[in-house]
Amino acid sequence: MILRRRASRPDTDGREAPPVSVGDTSGDIWSGRTTLRWRLSLLTFAVVSFAVGLMTFLTYLTVSAVLTSGVDRELEQLSEVLLEKTLDPFYLINLDAEIQLFKSYNPETRVAVSPPGWSFSRGDAIPVGGDLRGAGDTTEAVFRTVGGERIMSKTDSLGATIVLARDMHDTHQLITTLGTLLLVITALGTVLAIAAGLVVATAGLTPLKRLQKAVDYVADTDDLRPIAVQGNDEIAQLTSSFNAMLGALQESRTRQSQLVADAGHELKTPLTSMRTNIELLMMLNQPGAADRISAADRQDLERDVMAQMTELSTLIGDLVDLAREDAAETTMESVDLDEVIVSSLERVRRRRPDLDFDVDLVPWTLTGDQFSLGRATLNLLDNAAKWSPPEATVQVRMSPLADDRIQLTVADSGPGIPEEERERVFERFYRAAESRSQPGSGLGLAIAKQTVTRHGGTIRIAEAAGGGALVIVELPGQPQVTPSR
Repeated sequence: MILRRRASRPDTDGREAPPVSVGDTSGDIWSGRTTLRWRLSLLTFAVVSFAVGLMTFLTYLTVSAVLTSGVDRELEQLSEVLLEKTLDPFYLINLDAEIQLFKSYNPETRVAVSPPGWSFSRGDAIPVGGDLRGAGDTTEAVFRTVGGERIMSKTDSLGATIVLARDMHDTHQLITTLGTLLLVITALGTVLAIAAGLVVATAGLTPLKRLQKAVDYVADTDDLRPIAVQGNDEIAQLTSSFNAMLGALQESRTRQSQLVADAGHELKTPLTSMRTNIELLMMLNQPGAADRISAADRQDLERDVMAQMTELSTLIGDLVDLAREDAAETTMESVDLDEVIVSSLERVRRRRPDLDFDVDLVPWTLTGDQFSLGRATLNLLDNAAKWSPPEATVQVRMSPLADDRIQLTVADSGPGIPEEERERVFERFYRAAESRSQPGSGLGLAIAKQTVTRHGGTIRIAEAAGGGALVIVELPGQPQVTPSR
């Protein structure tokens, strides 16, 4: 498998397959329109601007409320003093003078006084928004803002009413100045937010840019060596994941190269031999050439060609199965291992009816690929049958090791496998010296081991009780639950 930059994987019908989509991007209005750097910058700008704007607005409202509340408290304090004075008869005799005296000390405040029992007021004409007595329905102070003035009306329990008006021009000017200042601060904050967004985005994406350059280097040079991991942040984790992918690609490439090399080597010899025999048969079919060889030799030659074709077909089938195992893209499902073994036994019995099969199976279920498990068990049984002499016995046993492990043993009556070769027989195309005269591709046990390993099991070879080979397989799973009747 060779990486090519900006190359798309072709579909089975020759068309380019669409890229894999990770996550839901249907709601991303920026997707494909702006760079990640600008998206992060705009996001930082939006967040900071919103925060600054919100704080500015809240500050403006708070200061305005505080200033207005301060004016209200001062007016209410003045009204309490005046209401207390209305209880003094001498104050009422000199009411106009007292009002002027009050205004001299509070020039920014207008005042209207209506003593208890009076139907009119003395002082300034203050617009209170209705009848002055109408504000005296409660002893609580009533505040209004009319024409740029803050007006307060308060009536005591005796019926005396005080109305005060304070010009809010200075206060409003102060609030306006504060608002302008806050707007300037908001504008400066927005500019700083843009700059901060660019700085944050640039600094945050620097490790990602390094990773991008490393990935581009891998794509351009086809070099699958791991990329150096720096730090322990999310980018480092992404780099580690990418390195794991590179390792998987390298392993896949190695397996493919090995498979192609081994297949080319193993196919070369039978193809050459079969070609020679076919050419010889074609020469014998020419006029006058039939007398050059006897009928028996001709039949031997034809049987040899058929045997070579069978061997070649078996080898190609094993290569296909091996490539299928390497791909490991099969769907895992619940498989009854005992039924798979029974099916494989039926095929082997038809090939070797002269053998006796001593079988002891238990119901067992595991999650796996039924086809590859069937192929693996068939290879094990075929191998045992091939090395067992006529009228011999092949023992097949299943025995639980624990609640989640099962042991499958296949023992033949053959010559056995030397201890020094028991590991090598699982290598691809390896054939012991004694087996080279026997038909086979040298892939059966390799396929079996690959299948067992992929299903989380182990396989090894020992010596059977009768001196033959004993294949021991351990697989995960659980006992098959028999439905109650």
